[in-house]
Amino acid sequence: MKLINWIKFRDIVDEKNVERPMGHLTPIESGGDIPFNIKRVYYMTRVPENTIRGFHSHKDLQQVLLCLNGSVQISISTPYQKEFVTLDDPAKGLYIGPMIWREMYNFSPGSVLLVLASEHYDENDYIRDYRTYCEEAQDYFKNHRNEGAKK
Repeated sequence: MKLINWIKFRDIVDEKNVERPMGHLTPIESGGDIPFNIKRVYYMTRVPENTIRGFHSHKDLQQVLLCLNGSVQISISTPYQKEFVTLDDPAKGLYIGPMIWREMYNFSPGSVLLVLASEHYDENDYIRDYRTYCEEAQDYFKNHRNEGAKK
């Protein structure tokens, strides 16, 4: 799907000391591992069972979602496509570009969903009504297809 990519981060494991494992270290660097400068970081924890979060899109914001503990399922859609993914590897992030509708659900007990964002919080960047989203997204994707054809 356009504007969505998986990002695999380095997963460093100290295997020298097998008697006393040191765990995993996953470095993430803005502008290198992440395709934008990170301006905001937030995370979701203790999400009650059967809760669905999201129900919005962003006009310009880019995000990378990582599930640091447990798992969470994500529904990602445009007016033309719908995709379902599971985040359950803390060394793997889901890049979501502008004008992608998202819903997060099936948070496992103890899950931690981390979000890295390209901009500070701006309520004006949100589209929270699905019908309005579909109208704006159709124009957005039509214009971006035409831009790509000109290059």
